[in-house]
Amino acid sequence: MTKKILVVDDEKNMRWAIGKALGKEGFEIYEASNGEEAITMFKKVNPQLVLLDLKMPVMDGIQALKELKELKEEIPIIMLTAHGTMESAIEAMKLGALDYISKPFEVEELKVIINKALGFGALKEEVNYLREELEISLGKPIVGSSEELKRVLEMVDRVAKTNATVLILGESGTGKELIANAIHNKSDRKDKPYVKINCGAIPENLIESELFGYEKGAFTGAVSKKVGKFERANGGTIFLDEIGELDLSMQVKLLRVLQEKELERVGGNQPIMIDVRVVAATNRDLFKMVERGDFREDLYYRLNVIPIQLPPLRERKEDIPLLIQYFLDNFSNETGRGKMTIEKDVEEKLINHQWKGNIRELENMIERMVILCDNNIITINNLPKEITSTEIKDSYKLPENGISIEELEKNLILQALERTDYNQTKAAQLLNISRHTLIYRMEKYQIKKN
Repeated sequence: MTKKILVVDDEKNMRWAIGKALGKEGFEIYEASNGEEAITMFKKVNPQLVLLDLKMPVMDGIQALKELKELKEEIPIIMLTAHGTMESAIEAMKLGALDYISKPFEVEELKVIINKALGFGALKEEVNYLREELEISLGKPIVGSSEELKRVLEMVDRVAKTNATVLILGESGTGKELIANAIHNKSDRKDKPYVKINCGAIPENLIESELFGYEKGAFTGAVSKKVGKFERANGGTIFLDEIGELDLSMQVKLLRVLQEKELERVGGNQPIMIDVRVVAATNRDLFKMVERGDFREDLYYRLNVIPIQLPPLRERKEDIPLLIQYFLDNFSNETGRGKMTIEKDVEEKLINHQWKGNIRELENMIERMVILCDNNIITINNLPKEITSTEIKDSYKLPENGISIEELEKNLILQALERTDYNQTKAAQLLNISRHTLIYRMEKYQIKKN
């Protein structure tokens, strides 16, 4: 299949020259003149490689790099640098850029770097796939002994042996994927395929072919038949993560597959019977989405046969010491640091932290402290500022009559947008959230620029 390359540069002549040179090599070229256009185009065409200029208006290359990596961590990105931007190029490499090339450059040099990057990207995808398969087969442990977690695991044991559709609900980072893995590993289908797909990470125009596959000639570039995720999962389990991100047209097609237990590939007209157990997950409130008309009611009830609600970490504090020790042991082994311990007062602060990012946030923080710790004892000096700082907390006092959290959140979002003249990227930075999260909350509160 023709490889797609996204060229991002504010200089029109540079985009034209690169496009002309690479087009002769058989690449499919797409263009963007700044970071924001790049994000939009990336979601639309899902390229195999990005050439990204460092210095651009609206959104520069560093910020665009961060957001592209959030969308697809394994995408190879080559930075285009001009004279005097070496420090920025090094920063970009630290943030995940694969390589860089300085302007002006020779076309042949660029081709060599691109071919190397495409080969690396394909290898990384294969490694990620194999790592995922290994994790599934070994099964990551679910750490904890709280009553809340015990209830969840009891539910997993009860439903795993059935073929019932399961909907896993919970905040981001609470371990929904681990629960889905456990359901498959404890089921009678454990020796059959287990296929996972993140519905929010695939562009809308590609999700149908990813789920259901396509026939040769179904569209430009479909040079051979592709088997979709549902067919790959036949006889086993499919895990549909971030199910709330599907648009309404795809919800209709998914509903038909769930009801009829058959599908048609894109460009095909022959029904294909399938036997797949469906486990879905979301951090969104699907019931409210149904009320707003953003999620089909019939699909909601088709998915919500067995709901499993995961508690946030702040509601199972007794599990935090066990998780701390588990991650501490893991990262100590990975980094070759030997046995590491944590001081009691540090542990107390971690237990009392709110953990808005839940287990994932705790895991990242323990990894950071292990790496940055000078010896084998984590002390109060190793704690990051989000744990030790109380200035922000103390500046907000709860009124006597209480407050509406939603109204407070909406007001802060409006302030951030007005301060940045509705630049979503800058507003998201002020609020310390991702641009994707900001857009979701703007839709939630029906916030639009006048």
